[in-house]
Amino acid sequence: MQLFDGHIRQAAALPLKGSKTCIITSSNGKRWVIPKGLIEPGQTAGEAALQEAWEEAGLVGTLHSEPVGSYIYEKYGNTYHVIVFVMDVTEVATEWPEQGLRRRTWVSRSGLFERIAEPGLLEVLRFALEKHYATV
Repeated sequence: MQLFDGHIRQAAALPLKGSKTCIITSSNGKRWVIPKGLIEPGQTAGEAALQEAWEEAGLVGTLHSEPVGSYIYEKYGNTYHVIVFVMDVTEVATEWPEQGLRRRTWVSRSGLFERIAEPGLLEVLRFALEKHYATV
């Protein structure tokens, strides 16, 4: 587990395909989130984001070279710093490691903002999608 300024480091993928964004349920199934997880020792943030996209959502793709933003949240008494990358999805698997644990859905921009509840993540998503669609 890597720390950054006392925060546990995580990486996330914002998976995009056409005009849709892929979101998944959290591990307890109560919230909609994007794939994210711990950055392991010796792993880059980008590698972690790609790994989580595969394990949690069954997605393969390429990341934009620079993170689009980051946010901080607290859970179980720990503080997490999440680095978010935009991911252009090239492959959507029918089977993946956590398919029994999570649901996956593709949503429009408005559907995305209706479902995500985490304020820090919402802020990054708004910025990311404005930036992404301005360049497409």
